[in-house]
Amino acid sequence: MENSKKIEWVLRIAIAGSFFGHGMFALQGKEGWFKYFYTFGITNTETITILLFLVGIMDIALALLILIRPVRIAILWMAIWGLWTAMIRWPFGSDPIWDFVERWANWGAPLALFFLLGWPKNFKK
Repeated sequence: MENSKKIEWVLRIAIAGSFFGHGMFALQGKEGWFKYFYTFGITNTETITILLFLVGIMDIALALLILIRPVRIAILWMAIWGLWTAMIRWPFGSDPIWDFVERWANWGAPLALFFLLGWPKNFKK
């Protein structure tokens, strides 16, 4: 197996693990994440739980998809979503900057895979 394929698979597995793990926390309604919804004025516990459930389903679906077939638009979304969820901790949230720094891999790994695979040449890839 050539090096670029090995790198691709390492990134795919790492990204899938990150998104699957976060998806499971979301499905469990991780209370520690409620404060990130408060930042945007969403304070109803039931609403937050529903939104977390939907995010959990999305994250797990993306984790499985990247293992089955690395769809580039989905990978780009994962990078954007990873950056967004890091930014809701800092600068948008009240967490220290290190909570943002710690999550660089959550968006950096999908972005690296996206660049490794290249821009899609059509909508089917």
